[in-house]
Parts: sequence; C-alpha cells; structure tokens
Amino acid sequence: MINLKYILVFSILLIPLISISQNNNKMIKTEKEWKASLDEMSFQVLRNSYTERPFTGEYNLHFEKGAYNCKGCNQKLFESNNKYESNCGWPSFDQAIEGRITYVKDYSHNMFRIEVKCSKCDGHLGHVFNDGPKETTGKRYCINSAALSFKK
Repeated sequence: MINLKYILVFSILLIPLISISQNNNKMIKTEKEWKASLDEMSFQVLRNSYTERPFTGEYNLHFEKGAYNCKGCNQKLFESNNKYESNCGWPSFDQAIEGRITYVKDYSHNMFRIEVKCSKCDGHLGHVFNDGPKETTGKRYCINSAALSFKK
C-alpha cells in the first residue's frame, strides 16, 4: 500500500518542476529592459494593454506576403495569407499560428472581450472577435500595429 504522506510530499516537490518546464520558453524582462527595447507606443501597447487609435497603424492596410511577428520578442504570430481588410481600423487576421497566442478574459471598459497575448513574452496584441469571414474561421483577430513587426 502506498503511503499518502509520500504522495503528498512527491506532489509538492513536483509542482515547481512542472511550472519551470512550462515557462522555459518565456521571455522575461524588467520594465526598464522593455522600455529600452521598444518605442513608446509599442511599449504602451505590449506592456500596458494600450490600444492605438484606429486607422493610424503601420500595418492596417499592409498586404505584402510574409509573416507578422511580435514586436516584443520576434515570435511569428500571423501569416500574411490570414490577413484581410475588415474596415475596423486595425490589422485583422482570421487565424493565428497555433500555440503562439494566449487568450485572456477581458472585462475592462465595462464590456467582455477576449484579449490575445503573445505566448512567449505575454505582450498585449489586441482582441479576438467572432465577426470574421464566415467562409474561413469566423474569427477576427484585431491587432495593434504597434505590437507587430513584419518580415517578407
């Protein structure tokens, strides 16, 4: 018979190891390091969940072939073939690269939305809505240009 005390001790010792292994790909920086590596708008968007004004972002009407990466950590997030014109004022994508986005319930501004963050650096990217193209995923990832960089 297995002693429950040993199971409890083993479980307590194992939990920190699981947490470490799940976070080994996370990019962690101090606020000072983030400020030094990002322009002011990108810092406000990625680190403070700011939203840039609509129709002002560099990638709103940008349709070159390539990939859109997180400006904070350079992780590839979206392929250009998933970008479309939604007329909402921000870059819109119908699909993210699997495993590159985390989803967070957002109750700010007296509304409910799903916030999307970079899975590597936890940078705020924007929100995802269910009003995208029905012929594809039906999703609209509404993303701040200031959170992105582009590679051809």
